[in-house]
Amino acid sequence: MAIFSVEIADEDVERVINAVANNYNYQEEIIDSDNRLVENPESKYVFANRMVRKFLSDHVKRYELELAKKTLEQQLESITINDPQL
Repeated sequence: MAIFSVEIADEDVERVINAVANNYNYQEEIIDSDNRLVENPESKYVFANRMVRKFLSDHVKRYELELAKKTLEQQLESITINDPQL
């Protein structure tokens, strides 16, 4: 399996993690199954990593769906139907 990685300067790591967490609505505290406010068991870093993977996956799906749609549209345009009475 291939590894895709990015390098973030040490002084920018917190900025990047905070930005991703904020943009994807990370919550420091969540409501548990007993309706209590508890600390989120998923750390901000794990959450940001998951959101980046989801971002990449969503883009691949969107791209491949659009590609399949274009291919299908091209195939449908090539249909020939003649009127035998003409």
